[in-house]
Amino acid sequence: MATETHGEAEAGLVFHPMDQFQVTPLFGAGPVEWFTITNATLWMGLSILVIFVILVLGARGRALVPTRSQSIAELAYGFIYKMVEDVTGKDGVAYFPYIMTLFMFIVVANFLGLLPMAFTTTSHIAVTAVMAMAVFLAVTVLGFVKNGFGFLSVFWISSAPLVLRPILALIEVISYFVRPVSHSIRLAGNMMAGHAVIKVFAAFAPLVLISTGIGLVVTPLSILAITAMYALEVLVSFIQAYVFAILTCVYLRDALHPHH
Repeated sequence: MATETHGEAEAGLVFHPMDQFQVTPLFGAGPVEWFTITNATLWMGLSILVIFVILVLGARGRALVPTRSQSIAELAYGFIYKMVEDVTGKDGVAYFPYIMTLFMFIVVANFLGLLPMAFTTTSHIAVTAVMAMAVFLAVTVLGFVKNGFGFLSVFWISSAPLVLRPILALIEVISYFVRPVSHSIRLAGNMMAGHAVIKVFAAFAPLVLISTGIGLVVTPLSILAITAMYALEVLVSFIQAYVFAILTCVYLRDALHPHH
């Protein structure tokens, strides 16, 4: 009996840190198609709902003494507006709603992913790649609309020595088309890595059930590590949303002012 209990406890320690990122259907157990409602669909919908509650319902009263939700909405609005204005200039303020939408969706999805049993939508490259490609195409089209073929001057480093300009132009073209790749992988990779590490540490917590000698040491350390990683992930969730938004502003500035 003791051997069976020990075996069951060991079996309970079998874990797969990447299982938390699996996309599964909410209804039924069939294959996931493009029209299937999945756990990713649910948590993206919840992210949109939370944004609506904060920015629309929470700020509709516009009280002189703001409520908590109104304060959050005003802080987010002012923070992103100043960032857009500082990075892109006055011309970029017209595109503030788009950048604000990106930031709010990413930061809310990141924070919702920290809830127990939640699904982190921004850990999937399919989600972040769509946002990154949308930014890439939008700023590219905008650059040609605003500047015509003068937008190509963004690849020509006029301040560099003439002999180096063709080489630098080739490097700039490559780096430009790599933007959506780095833009999307940075966000998805950071979110996935942090959650996977938390899951790995969590697997060591039940060791106290198997071996009192090792478990009494490893379990408290694993709980401490989980707490530290969770606190770090809270910070990373905000920073990654900020990085995605500010890089969008940088790309927008290049489209509006290619000679800058």
